[in-house]
Amino acid sequence: MSLLYNYSPVEPLSAWSRFRTELYACLTARADALFDLCDALTCAPGPVRHLAQLSSA
Repeated sequence: MSLLYNYSPVEPLSAWSRFRTELYACLTARADALFDLCDALTCAPGPVRHLAQLSSA
């Protein structure tokens, strides 16, 4: 039996969702802004040297 046969994309998505929920719960002040910043960092096409680079794209 192939490993690909048993592959289910649901588990990685639920793990990612759980991680994002727990990360958001850790943020206290300005949680929405900090969470948006984390999203921008993870979606950046390359290394980010300055946070201002994220808003210039």
